Amino acid sequence: MDRRPLGWLAGQRERGDRILGVELADEAVRLAGLAPAPPPAVTVLGHEQHGIPPEALDLLDECLEIPMVGPGSSLNTAVACSLASHKLAGRL
Repeated sequence: MDRRPLGWLAGQRERGDRILGVELADEAVRLAGLAPAPPPAVTVLGHEQHGIPPEALDLLDECLEIPMVGPGSSLNTAVACSLASHKLAGRL
């Protein structure tokens, strides 16, 4: 098993896991439009200010956008993870 983050992520994708990133991107799906994920799925979250590194973006199957009101452009990482996890589990 590769212990480097990008190597591990690539391995999960090769296994057939759905790789979803929480990131602002042109092709991002809004939280409300995301279908629940059949297991296994991996959620990738980036730094609150810098986002997901470009080399990791290439490994994503889909990007998820969490709509926000106001001038902010990012949520606390734990909050973003909670929202995405609940949606992927079919609970939102």
